[in-house]
Amino acid sequence: MYHSDTEIIYPMRVTPLLRNLRGELWQNLIDQVLASPDASVDRLAFCLLIIRMCNCINCHTNSYRALRGCTICAKHAVKRHRENDSSLLQYYDRAYRDVSEFMQNATPIVDEMYESSLGDK
Repeated sequence: MYHSDTEIIYPMRVTPLLRNLRGELWQNLIDQVLASPDASVDRLAFCLLIIRMCNCINCHTNSYRALRGCTICAKHAVKRHRENDSSLLQYYDRAYRDVSEFMQNATPIVDEMYESSLGDK
């Protein structure tokens, strides 16, 4: 990525800058997320929420979004959201459930690779 503020996927360092862009419900969510430990389900779910809102998966080095940087992209996505803050919390709850389910059901790739290498011996 060319822009110094552009990363592969949404960086949590941008989250405090999103706090005052919406109402009290949104601000409380940001406070809750920032109070959570690194790599907690709260933080991962929030990242997933923003990744979905910003469409980070389809961002690439030559895209307009990448040239502007993650901070501006995330700010615009949050400000542009046309529904109320309650809907954002519902989307966050969905992301939370998705992350929780993945963490409960997913088999780490490293374990699969390790087990397959044992089978070869």
